[in-house]
Amino acid sequence: MKSFGVKPYLFPMPVYMIGTYNEDGSVDQMAMAWGGICAEDMVALNLEAEHKTVANLKARGAFTLAVPGVDTIKECDYLGTASGTQYPDKFAKTGLHAVKSEHVDAPVVTEFPLTLECVVERFEDEPYGLRVIGKIVNVLADEKVLDEKGEIDSGKLNTFLFDQMRNGYYAVGQYLGQAWDIGMEYMEK
Repeated sequence: MKSFGVKPYLFPMPVYMIGTYNEDGSVDQMAMAWGGICAEDMVALNLEAEHKTVANLKARGAFTLAVPGVDTIKECDYLGTASGTQYPDKFAKTGLHAVKSEHVDAPVVTEFPLTLECVVERFEDEPYGLRVIGKIVNVLADEKVLDEKGEIDSGKLNTFLFDQMRNGYYAVGQYLGQAWDIGMEYMEK
């Protein structure tokens, strides 16, 4: 085996879009990969404190966390690359559309198939950076990602992952088997 030293090399890393409002009420979106679910109704976002999105989180106390689809990968990449401080109109440039959340003071991008509406619970300043803990107050899903029972079908999200090792994106969607069932042959009977 080849040694690489200390690197953040876990795969996969999901791509999420954080939605907030700027001080003038315009939409801010930021792509992020360092975070995820930390409890049944909580998310954790690991961010750099200097981001415009962090200032918005502190000012508004709310955000949306969306799972984008492959059909918006170019827009998401741009929104994760362009700084909201340097490009205050970056969301408008993408041609994406947003509506105000009915549950929190944050935007919902209508092109994203799955969105968690969240309020900020707390900010944790750690030696390694800033962690934002948010409480999920509602989940929105586009009708196109629902199955015949009206439940979310993750295969229909048509989302993508980030590869920290090569700075690439990979599509997700192939169903492999049922969790807590596919490996049952190894359970003692």
